[in-house]
Amino acid sequence: MLKWVLGIFFGLIGLGLAIGIGVFAYLYATTEVPQPEKFALAEKTTVYYADGTTPIGSYAEQNREIISCEGLPDYVGNAIVASENRTFYTDKGLDLKGIARAFINNVTKGTRQGGSTITQQYAERYYMGETTSYVGKAREAIMAIKIAQTESKDEVLCNYMNTIYLGRNSYGIQAAAKSYFNKDAKDLTLSEAAMIAGIIPSPSTWDPADNPDMAKARFKRVLNIMQEDGYITAKDHKAAEFPQTADVTQQNEYAGPNGYLLDMVRRELVASKTFTKEDLDTGGYKIVTTIDKVKQDAMQSVGDTRADGMPESIQVGGIAVEQKTGAVVSVYAGSDYLTQQLNNADQAMFEPGSTMKPFALLGAAQSGVNFDTMFNGNSHQHFSGITAEVNNALNINWGNINLYQATANSVNTVFMNVNEHLTPQRTAKIAHEAGIEGEIDTSSMYNVLGINALTVWDLAQGHSTIANNGVKNTLHMVNKVLSSDNKDLYNAPNENKQVFDANDCALVQKAMQGTTTYGTAAGVSSALGGRQVAGKSGTANDELAASFVGYTPSLLNVWAIWNPDADGNPQVVPAFGGYGVTSTGYPAHLFEEYMTQALQGTAVEQFTTPKDSGKIGGSDGTWGLGGGQSSSSSTTDDEEAKKQAEEEAKRKAEEEAKKQADAEAQQKQEFAQQCLANPSYSTECPNYPGTSSGGDGDTDVEQQPKPDPQPKPDPQQPQSQQQ
Repeated sequence: MLKWVLGIFFGLIGLGLAIGIGVFAYLYATTEVPQPEKFALAEKTTVYYADGTTPIGSYAEQNREIISCEGLPDYVGNAIVASENRTFYTDKGLDLKGIARAFINNVTKGTRQGGSTITQQYAERYYMGETTSYVGKAREAIMAIKIAQTESKDEVLCNYMNTIYLGRNSYGIQAAAKSYFNKDAKDLTLSEAAMIAGIIPSPSTWDPADNPDMAKARFKRVLNIMQEDGYITAKDHKAAEFPQTADVTQQNEYAGPNGYLLDMVRRELVASKTFTKEDLDTGGYKIVTTIDKVKQDAMQSVGDTRADGMPESIQVGGIAVEQKTGAVVSVYAGSDYLTQQLNNADQAMFEPGSTMKPFALLGAAQSGVNFDTMFNGNSHQHFSGITAEVNNALNINWGNINLYQATANSVNTVFMNVNEHLTPQRTAKIAHEAGIEGEIDTSSMYNVLGINALTVWDLAQGHSTIANNGVKNTLHMVNKVLSSDNKDLYNAPNENKQVFDANDCALVQKAMQGTTTYGTAAGVSSALGGRQVAGKSGTANDELAASFVGYTPSLLNVWAIWNPDADGNPQVVPAFGGYGVTSTGYPAHLFEEYMTQALQGTAVEQFTTPKDSGKIGGSDGTWGLGGGQSSSSSTTDDEEAKKQAEEEAKRKAEEEAKKQADAEAQQKQEFAQQCLANPSYSTECPNYPGTSSGGDGDTDVEQQPKPDPQPKPDPQQPQSQQQ
């Protein structure tokens, strides 16, 4: 029996060895050692819209040029050897431990890890994207063996230098020399060669333009090794100074607005720690985003359209989000990435103003305050810790009003009262819990009025949690990433974390619906076919920015405008096209224009009807006018004061509209007088020479459409009385 068992055992071993030898022989015979010009250099990574078939663009144009290495200075190749494989000239081209380690990591972890020798790295690059398979890794190892046996060290090094990825979309030393120093590789100095060689392990991340400290550290390391190994003298080392690199030239793939999308996708994936910049440049991935092409085209068109008289310096940022998933369906980051790389959706910052008030309103709901509680909505009030009096926009006295009315009309003094009870720390905490990552001053009562700069993305992240009934989802633009053979490598985050009570959020949504029906953005709801729309407008202190946040139950949209000078410093946003910044009319207009298109053909949805179980005056009866004052039990005098305040606001808005109309009429009259005095004044003159002037000689200048009256104001900073 023992002989029989041992016979089977050794027979199987023999069979396994025979099969192994056969497989090895087959792979050895069929594995080609390619020349650089035949190299299967990294496939492009392509980014797609949400449909998975329409491309947005690709990463890393393959900029490469194969050259002869005979004319290269010795220090070019030696710098690379010093950086990557000090034993290159003496080893057999193989590191068996490195092969085993890379094989295990590639198979078990799905990562791409090459060999430690230059020969192995060269082979690994040929099989880029295939080395996570057993066969692919085996072929890579066999290729390294064949290269070591059939090619000289100089040939291997030259082929390696001609194919390695060196950042800035450059494959090979010639392309890199031109990208970094605007010269041919044969003209590189020792310092320039050492700089390029130093960043080989991570060229996109260690590019001196992005990470000068790391690039310099790697540069010094290469020179130290070159001196230690006898490639250069101490004198050469001392004379070598870190070189000045050329400016980074953006590839044409980034032209226009799609450049922003490509950059945002890249940053999101690198931040996830799942991919490196090099992975995205050379991996040949298929990235499917959450961006809806139809909605993106609509948003780009709305953002690019400039109102009459709108200064060119005014910047616009926008974003649309499906709050139920956190998927970003469209962004307005700018018109052309190559012209302006600062992203207006997730990098440029502005003061959000009163769009921060809903977070304090949520705090009131959490504190058990019934939204029918009456508050003093008049101007000229004082609050703890503030010496200056607090006023509402245009110094309006709203009388005694509840939280619904205070939200719709963005009444500063009411929300300062709310923040006095919550404390600035609590208000900031609520905003951060909602997902806002930007800094919020926890020591200033004014934080409820939005004095801290945020991005459009950050503001959308915070409001999306309230809009989703208290469920927080991380905003994202990437749905999934597939390998070249369609294997899943990455999927969008799926947080779905309940951070707030759903009913509390529904109360805030209900209050914000007043904004779009009778408040600071009155008319927005009716313009969208009477849909329920929650909204909040905001104006920065001293009229430096304006914004609007609005949403239906399934789609949230944020717009903001600001006016930086040439150095990026904020300036006043002037009135233009009939829109005054104090009315925040223009961002609300952008919202209306975009949502009209984005919601076309979609079902009309209703917000959840909340139950307000809070107490009038709060649990301790000290909020607002106290436990005995609610909107249902307010006195006739209170109602009369409120009515008078609303009529006053309406009167002032009508006065502003009349002033605008009078100014247009005056302009028309002056133009007509100029035409009468000088018919050649303008080709628009009815009596311009060569045209018919009409029977009675009266001018007939075309009447220009009048801008809509500005909506009611929306306050920001009491000391400057913004709305």
